[in-house]
Formats: sequence, C-alpha cells, structure tokens
Amino acid sequence: MSLTKRSLAELTGTFWLVLGGCGSAVLAAGIPDLGLGYLGVSLAFGLTVVTMAYAIGHISGCHLNPAVSIGLAAGGRFEAKELPHYIIAQVIGAILATLLIRTIASGMDGFSGGLASNGFGEHSPHGYSMMAGLITEIAMTAMFLFIIMGATDSRAPAALAPLAIGLTLALIHMISIPVTNTSANPARSTGPALIEGGIALDQLWLFWVAPILGGIIGAKIYNCVTCKD
Repeated sequence: MSLTKRSLAELTGTFWLVLGGCGSAVLAAGIPDLGLGYLGVSLAFGLTVVTMAYAIGHISGCHLNPAVSIGLAAGGRFEAKELPHYIIAQVIGAILATLLIRTIASGMDGFSGGLASNGFGEHSPHGYSMMAGLITEIAMTAMFLFIIMGATDSRAPAALAPLAIGLTLALIHMISIPVTNTSANPARSTGPALIEGGIALDQLWLFWVAPILGGIIGAKIYNCVTCKD
C-alpha cells in the first residue's frame, strides 16, 4: 500500500476519532436526557478507535495519533522516515473534524464556542496544575503505547487488538478527563486549540511534549520487558 493511501487512511481515521470523541463532548455530554457525561465521552473515544482499527488497521496500522506513530517508531515498529506524512495527515484530519463540530454546534442555542480543548490550571476541567497535567499526560500515553505494543505483538491474538486498544483509550479518558480533558494525542489537541484560540492554543505545547515523551517511554519499556535475557 502506498504511503499516500496510508496517510489518507490516517487522515480519515483521525477525523473519525475527533468527530466521535470531541463531538460527543461538545454536542451530547451536556444534555441531561442523554446522560453521557465523562463516562459517555470516554466510551465514545474508545469506540472510535475500535471501529476504525477494524476499518483501516490493515491499511495504515490505525495510529490516529502522532504520539502513537512516534512511539511505534521508537519501539522499532514503524519507519521513522514516514512520520512526517502520518503526522501531517493526522493533524489535518483533527482540524477538519473540529471545523465540522463547530459548524454543527454553532446551530445550537447557547453555544459558547468550546470545542473540548485540553488544558491545565484555569483551563483544566477541575483546576489541576500544569505539573499534574504534565505527569498525567506522560503516564497515560506511556501506558497506551505499552498496551498497543503488546496487543499488536505477533504473539498476541491479532483479532482482539482493536478491542484492547479501544478499551484502553476509554479507560485513559475515565482517569484523566477531570485533569486535562484528556489528550494523549497531539493531533486531537491541535484541532480544537487552533479553532478555539486563546488559552487553549497557549497551552497546546504541553499536549505535544507530554504525549510524545510518554509514547516513547511506553514503547521503550515494552521492548525492555520483552527483550531476551
């Protein structure tokens, strides 16, 4: 499969991730009758990964996340030379999805312009500090990559990998939405931050640095655990 086609698959997959995850947060989480809340949004993010992994996993690997692509490259599972194509495609997909969410949400009475951006301090859902946000994002993404590496190992049941990875992402959101609104994905953070601007854009750096660092750490730990003595 050509790199162009795989990149297009990544763009489409990341579009779905942000549309499903951030879309549920913006369009449905605050509606009492639906009762989504944090749990519903967490499950929405997990379901986007599960569904798209079955749809494009055989095409691009279904990274949908610069931190995953970089972590897999650090772990020897992905060609580093292909990173720019994947990352650009992922970011474009996230931006397009955010634009669609804003277009839909702007038709709702009382829409304030929030697009489920990530943040810390005054922009954290529950006022968590920058250090708390940094540690959380590193830890969550490290565990995400560790599980991705394990679930996609040739010795693991291949058919169950999408479920393991999707459920992991849902659990990550259950843990960390109150802290940073959960990133663990620089592309997912970039779309809303670029469209919202302001403090979301000012704080975007953390949601690139921490997930990428966490992704590398998680992949390296997995390789360390599984290396032969």
